[in-house]
Amino acid sequence: MKTRWEYVLLPSFLIVGLLIVASQYVFLKGSFFKDLGLGRISDTASMVNYLRFFTDSFYLHTLWVTVKTSGLAALFTLTLGFPVAYLIARMQSKWSMILLAGIVVATFVTIVIKVFGLIIIFSADGLVNQALMGLGIVDTPYTIIGNQTGVVVGLMHFTLGFGVLLLYSVIQTIPRSLEDAAQIHGASRWRMHLRVLFPLSLPGVTVGVLMIFNMCMGAFTSAALLGGGRVFTLPVLIQRTVMMEIKYSMAGTLAAVLLVTVLLINLLSIYLIRRLRSARLVIA
Repeated sequence: MKTRWEYVLLPSFLIVGLLIVASQYVFLKGSFFKDLGLGRISDTASMVNYLRFFTDSFYLHTLWVTVKTSGLAALFTLTLGFPVAYLIARMQSKWSMILLAGIVVATFVTIVIKVFGLIIIFSADGLVNQALMGLGIVDTPYTIIGNQTGVVVGLMHFTLGFGVLLLYSVIQTIPRSLEDAAQIHGASRWRMHLRVLFPLSLPGVTVGVLMIFNMCMGAFTSAALLGGGRVFTLPVLIQRTVMMEIKYSMAGTLAAVLLVTVLLINLLSIYLIRRLRSARLVIA
């Protein structure tokens, strides 16, 4: 009898959905009223905030920057984290547990400390710039503050440990014997990873990438500190709209757009994976 996992997961999905809607109810409700200034909002519901968002190039660009930086951070986290997770998962010595414990401890370090550590490392007289200038790669110090590259690096630093732990658990479920069998039959290490390991891990990797992407979409500290007031993502813009402009309704609209965007991207990704599975391009 085939297990219908969608029925098993349905209660959890409903609970999570209820919590999301309940926590966002105030913002969602307030987004349908016009700001009158000084924190006051109109009594008449309208779509003026949404019309402004989707007709203003500044807000649309902010949405694009948020999706772009989150997507790049998730992609680079996967690229850097998968080899590390694979190496730890296939180790047969005590060092695997030591390395895993180190990653777990690193994830407990607050993001503020991590970001300030990046700022120190990438400062004009920091280790990275000294190495780059010493090797003649750059002539002047390179900064990650005030540009999208810095925001992506900060988001990666925020999610990399979590990504390695997640990918480690996925790789652990794949028997080592399948890799040995592929190599015995003449497959190279690269071909084995491409045709055996990655397809088997793709469903778990997809879930992990979506979780990392969702974390990056809602991340505030990295974008605020490393963006330096020049790179606006939706979380940063929401904070600015509430604290500096005192436009609660517009902030609610931004929060609603962020929530719906994340949900749509996740649903679209799940739909594409289901299509791939139905075409037997992914091994479930």
